[in-house]
Amino acid sequence: MENGLVVRAGVVIPDSELAWRFSRSSGPGGQSVNTTDSRVELSFDVAATTALSDVLKARALERLGSRLVDGVVTIAASEYKSQWRNREAARERLVALIREAIAPPPRKRRPTKPSKSSVRRRLDDKKRRGQTKRLRGRPDD
Repeated sequence: MENGLVVRAGVVIPDSELAWRFSRSSGPGGQSVNTTDSRVELSFDVAATTALSDVLKARALERLGSRLVDGVVTIAASEYKSQWRNREAARERLVALIREAIAPPPRKRRPTKPSKSSVRRRLDDKKRRGQTKRLRGRPDD
C-alpha cells in the first residue's frame, strides 16, 4: 500500500492514523465464507488527526457530526469476497467522505431581480392564458 491516503492536494492521511479491523463477512464467498475474514472496518480519528489543518478539522467535525463516535469515523466494506478488494473499497469511501467533509462551503447566492422585459413577458402570457380559458366557457343562452 501507499504511504497514506491522498484526499486532495496538500491533504494526505498517513497510514499510521488508520485503524483496520477484519471479521467474517455475511456477503458472497461460497465455501470459504466461514473461514476468511473478508469484512473490513476502517476507522479514522478525525478529532485527533494531524493530517488536517485546524480549519479543515473543524469543518470535518461539524459536517460528519452524525457519523462520528467519540471523534472517530468508521467505514465498513464487505461487498467483495476478497479482503484486499474490501480494503480498497473502504479506502476509497473514506477518501470520498473526507473530501466532501472538508470541501469549502458554497458561495452565497447574490439576490437578483427579474428584468423588466421578463416581468412584462410573464404578465402578457398570464393575460393570454386567462383569455384562452375565458373563451373556453359555455356559450350564454
